[in-house]
This record gives sequence, structure tokens and C-alpha cells, in this order.
Amino acid sequence: MPKTFITPPLPYDYNALEPYIDEETMHFHHDKHHVAYTTKFNLALEKHPDWLKKDAEDILKKLDEVPESIRPQVRNFGGGHVNHSMFWEIIGPNAGGKPEAELLEVIEKSFGSFEKFQAEFENAANTQFGSGWAWLSYFNGKLIVEKTANQDSPLSMGHTPLLLLDVWEHAYYLKYKNMRQDYVHNFWQVVNWKKVEEKFLKIS
Repeated sequence: MPKTFITPPLPYDYNALEPYIDEETMHFHHDKHHVAYTTKFNLALEKHPDWLKKDAEDILKKLDEVPESIRPQVRNFGGGHVNHSMFWEIIGPNAGGKPEAELLEVIEKSFGSFEKFQAEFENAANTQFGSGWAWLSYFNGKLIVEKTANQDSPLSMGHTPLLLLDVWEHAYYLKYKNMRQDYVHNFWQVVNWKKVEEKFLKIS
């Protein structure tokens, strides 16, 4: 029996990320935007129910195999569902700081220092024109910073995402208005490095 994908509940209260991400934004972002992506992802896949038997991440990894008639919807709505599901997981309250030894060492080796990594990541987030995401990904044996438009995922390029930041306006505009750079800078205060480390240790 084919399954349907569901929007995972937030693992913390809507106001838990104050003052960096406001409660009103979290309600709209999770309950409206993410739910809409999940709903439309399921609707697209109903036409080809065999794809509903797969994991959402695996579908994005095999995007070029998805039937052409639904590929744009799967790319956009499936990407929106997967990206947001990961986003809620890697942010949280009482977070921030730096990762623990192993991941920190690899970041420092890859970028020169943790601060240089932060600067490169912020630059990717701030220079993504229009809607999209900034990422820390693992590819070909090394860590890379990259950015994607809309709901595109590094998974579709064969990369493994470890950390991501939503720079769609709906993620920050209620609080930060046009000051995306302030939202990006404050992101470090809510990064749940333990979750990022868990993802890294699975592939390292």
C-alpha cells in the first residue's frame, strides 16, 4: 500500500527560536508553507504511486528518473518538503556555538578556519538571487559551501547536505523585512550542531 508523506511536527515550540526567528514566522513557515509543499508533493506522486513507496530523499536523488510529466512538481514540492524537514531538524533552541572536535577539525581544514567557513556560508546565503537555500554539503570526499535556487536540493546533484539555510523571503520577512543579511548572521545562534554532526558522522 503506497504511503503518503507527512509534514513532521516541529521538535520544539513555535516561539523557541526567539528572538532570532519569531513565533509568527514559524507558524506560517511550518504550518502553511511546508504543509503546502508536502500536500502538493503527494498529489503529484498519486499519478505514479510506485514512487510513493520510496523515501523522499531517494526520489530527489533519482530526479532524472521521475516521469517527465510530474518531474517539475516533484522537484519543487518534493524539494520543499525534504528541505524544510531537514531545516527544522538542524535548528533549535539553546543552540549555536561551534561543532564538536571532529566536524570542527574538518571544517577548519576545508575552509581555513571556522570563521572563514561562516563568512563563505553567509556570502552564499546573501548572494543567492531571489529564493533559494545556502548549504554545507559533502561531495567527493570534502566539505563544500553551495547555494541552490528555489527548492532545488544538493541531493539531486549527488551531494550530501549537512547544514542548510532557507533564504526565501517567507523565512524571514515578517521580522527582518528586507534585511536578509541580519537574518543570515543570526542563523548561527540557532544551529543545532549536534544534529549536523550526526549527519556528518554517518558519511565520514
